[in-house]
Amino acid sequence: MSTKQTKMLTVKIRRGDSSKAVYQTYQVPALESQTVLDVVSWIQRNLQPDLAYRFACRVGMCGSCAMTVNGKPRWTCRSHVSHVIEGDSLTIEPLRNLPVIKDLTCDLNEFFDKWIQAKGQFTPSKTRQDPIQAIKPADRKRKQANAAIECINCAVCYAACDVVEQDKQYLGPAALNRAWTLLNDVRDGGNAERLKAVSREGGCQSCHSQQGCTHHCPNMLNPTQSIAGLKRAAAFAVLKGDI
Repeated sequence: MSTKQTKMLTVKIRRGDSSKAVYQTYQVPALESQTVLDVVSWIQRNLQPDLAYRFACRVGMCGSCAMTVNGKPRWTCRSHVSHVIEGDSLTIEPLRNLPVIKDLTCDLNEFFDKWIQAKGQFTPSKTRQDPIQAIKPADRKRKQANAAIECINCAVCYAACDVVEQDKQYLGPAALNRAWTLLNDVRDGGNAERLKAVSREGGCQSCHSQQGCTHHCPNMLNPTQSIAGLKRAAAFAVLKGDI
């Protein structure tokens, strides 16, 4: 009686840090409904126990498992091998445009530093003693904020951005998208400083509108549209003499 042979995947993974890296190749059993994160986890558990990578929820809620798969930034927990494989092989690398700590693990400090530079934190305009401000769901500004608010900071858009690759001062799609949501929050009191922050060198005017961020966003957000809104708001602020 013949035994069915297990089909194998050829998986190439970038190992090392930003200063020195090599690619190592592994043979991994191909399974039904297998995700790229399943593949990385199998290698770490069975072949390469010191392989460094991040993951948490495994269901597309946290974004921590983002990696570059066959040249494209993705959430690996939601990327089924059958949808991204080329031939019988996968190449898995860390996210582009970020320093690599080790293997598939990136240092996200600069990503979050730019969020802070873009004044991406809510600035209260009222105290806790003031009544809660009612905002109607149909309000135009609220709709604009809601359209961009579901960013979970996975850095996929940052890795997909060619402007970030060429200009390290550029704040990037996620930070600017966050600034746009706050600009449309009528409860926020920090918009004057925020517009100044996103109008400086490396701000919203540096965006080339190539829409790589929009194309790759796993949550189907449109950072390019948010940045276009910032450009308009900044232009009006200049004409009014506010910045």
